[in-house]
Amino acid sequence: MRAAAIFGLGSSPKDLAPFQKNSSVTWRIGMPSSSDADAILIFGGDGTIHRHLPQLVKLQLPVLAVPCGSGNDFARSLGLRGMKNSLLAWRRFAEGNDNLRTIDLGQITEASTDPRSNKPAAPHYFCGVAGVGLDTEVARRANRLPAWVRGHGGYALSVPGALSHFAPFPMKLLGSDGADGWVVRSHDYTSLVAFANGPFFGGGMKIAPEADMQDGKLDVCIVRGTNPFKLACMFPTIYFGRHLNLKPVQYFEADRLRLETERPLDVYADGEFVCKTPIEVGVAPRALKVII
Repeated sequence: MRAAAIFGLGSSPKDLAPFQKNSSVTWRIGMPSSSDADAILIFGGDGTIHRHLPQLVKLQLPVLAVPCGSGNDFARSLGLRGMKNSLLAWRRFAEGNDNLRTIDLGQITEASTDPRSNKPAAPHYFCGVAGVGLDTEVARRANRLPAWVRGHGGYALSVPGALSHFAPFPMKLLGSDGADGWVVRSHDYTSLVAFANGPFFGGGMKIAPEADMQDGKLDVCIVRGTNPFKLACMFPTIYFGRHLNLKPVQYFEADRLRLETERPLDVYADGEFVCKTPIEVGVAPRALKVII
């Protein structure tokens, strides 16, 4: 077997050593071509995986996430909660066990505001959760923190500062009507809109507890505009997925959506800046092979 290892910030080739005990595997460092490897191991967090998604989708090689980042929500969604879990999954895969799954990815396209434009924008893939609103402000602040702090509750630590400077925004969310048209799904002042391929964001917050990476749908969680104190009280419930029954929360599934805002707002996915609104969000079905 031939395998490739990719290292993100905070990881290094020494993290690969436990995986190299099987002498029948030939290793290379860096992104391979489709003919150079039979599997790819990515040592890092959500941001590292996010940055490599376009190439991973092209290669269609099995991918193993080894959680070494600050959030690791994608690995968590696959049941890989630490290096030991990933090492066990790799040993099973190397021994020929059937622990390979094919999952969906989310897909964001920058929507043109010019009706005369016919040039399609290139899609941005995401593996976990994309969002607009309070989450983007928290992610922006968390990304400025030192790496060690980010990996030890940096997202939660960034929430109070983000709340003190955040104001709900007017937005319109439209869903596909199945005939190349759109119908309004939500139209209100909003604090947060999350498009979830997997359940977790923010280092373990269960924003979309019902999300399934193999159902061809995105789970959408909308938190309507409310005051900072109520939002602060709501955040602890998200860690356990208990926010769905709260009054300001709207939750549903969709396969294609369009988000419009009064002014362009930042869109983040997997904790990384992607683009600005307006956007169209959809699903790339069965786009990535993963080792679980």
